[in-house]
Amino acid sequence: MMTLQQADIDYFNLGQAENPRYWGRFGGGKPDFNGAVVVDFGCGHGSLCVDIAQSGAKRVLGLDLNARLIDFANENLKRNYPQFADTIEFRLQDLRETPEVGIDYFVSKDTFEHVLELEQVLAEMKKRLKPRGYVYTGFSPLWNSPFGGHGLTKRQLPWGHILLSERFLVKRHNRSHSKKATSIRDLGLNTVSLVEHRRILRSCGMEIVFLKVNAGERPLLRLFSLIRHVPFLDEYFSHNLYCILQK
Repeated sequence: MMTLQQADIDYFNLGQAENPRYWGRFGGGKPDFNGAVVVDFGCGHGSLCVDIAQSGAKRVLGLDLNARLIDFANENLKRNYPQFADTIEFRLQDLRETPEVGIDYFVSKDTFEHVLELEQVLAEMKKRLKPRGYVYTGFSPLWNSPFGGHGLTKRQLPWGHILLSERFLVKRHNRSHSKKATSIRDLGLNTVSLVEHRRILRSCGMEIVFLKVNAGERPLLRLFSLIRHVPFLDEYFSHNLYCILQK
């Protein structure tokens, strides 16, 4: 039997606590998942999948490429949420290899900033959605925001991941990791700008129902939203992006 590590349990619980805030950032709140078929793209520890199942979804499929997280999600489901054993499924699987079609909703929380082929992913989602189906995605921090490097700079220097050279950051990473990298993209960050994210979303062939930058009620986000009205600062004070697409 797999041992559930406390750090993973804590992260799952943190996700559960954050989920209401996540849904609230879409303006209209959580969708009506009652009877729906839902795919969570980049499901991680699985807290969002459990939340959606608790909201009455007919079927929830969680996809991720991290085997350790999928193992945790499956074991946690078996031990702590057996009532959803026939509703939730977690798979270590690339979306392109997923045979499901007729999906009501794709959801994705804090994943799009890591996706290297975002245009292809959106095309795959569109192909699998039923007509008038939705994509709900919210993610942060954006690459050009103060801490968009996701901890690449040890002392969390604002914009340090941009000010320091990629060569330096990769070299420092390689000194302490057995799996070597040649670029920031190898470290799981796509380095896509806010401008490029907007372009990708607008050209994906789905309707943008909702799009907001710096969604949320935190005072710092409100301050960022004021600063980013200065045109050349827009890119550097945009922390998150929340979007609803409809096929």
